[in-house]
Amino acid sequence: MALPASTRESQAQLNTGSDAIAGIAIRQLGGLPIAVMDRAESALLLDRAGAPDRPLGRRPLYVTSANGEVMSRAASEPAIRRLFEAADLIHADGQAMVVASRYVGAPPLPERVATTDLFHDVARLAERSGTSFYLLGGTAETMALAEAAIRAAYPALVIAGARDGYIEAADEEAVVAEINRLRPGILWIGMGVPREQSFAIRHLDRLTDVGAIKTSGGLFDFLSGRRTRAPQWMQTAGLEWLYRTMLEPRRLAVRYLTTNPHAVYLMLRRSGR
Repeated sequence: MALPASTRESQAQLNTGSDAIAGIAIRQLGGLPIAVMDRAESALLLDRAGAPDRPLGRRPLYVTSANGEVMSRAASEPAIRRLFEAADLIHADGQAMVVASRYVGAPPLPERVATTDLFHDVARLAERSGTSFYLLGGTAETMALAEAAIRAAYPALVIAGARDGYIEAADEEAVVAEINRLRPGILWIGMGVPREQSFAIRHLDRLTDVGAIKTSGGLFDFLSGRRTRAPQWMQTAGLEWLYRTMLEPRRLAVRYLTTNPHAVYLMLRRSGR
């Protein structure tokens, strides 16, 4: 599949070492700049950013994701907003965002770009292209299970390295140096909001031999089998949050019951070009 013209322009911009991604449509939704891209385009962009023949010694492409909870927190917490606005691209990881985009402002978002799905799209491409991965986040046990599952599913995928995300401050510099030394095409960081965004931004200017960084939330919990996805009909209906709440009501009920209505309000009042 060929990249669309807008994405080819973005790739050319990336290859010149520019921090900005040009040519990809961005729209305001609920106060955040959201990339108007589908999963296939997003996977191609990440895979090519991390390709083995990419230029080294340059700032990596930094991609993160937003959902209703993030949108609500960004509107209420300036520090969270700054973390997301510092990204090159923000994917829409929420079906409600896709639906809302069809009725408020323009252009509409083509589909939800959930990181848990996107990872598999990119992995399939990377098996053919040789783009390598580094996996960072979760507990040591979770990462061991996730890495084993990934290797079984994608035997031709190059995993440059993997480790848990519980890094002591004194060890952080050494971890960053190790990642840079291994030169992974894509660094997947699954530490949760806002730790993963904060880690990425702190080290963007040092991870110059990494092609792309993708924040990943609970990706490794799902890949390890420790958590399960909602049924497809719930995902399509934008009810994955409800499924997760049913599994972890004490931890998530108050969070979603407060942030989701706020996010709907924001999308109705603060969306457009």
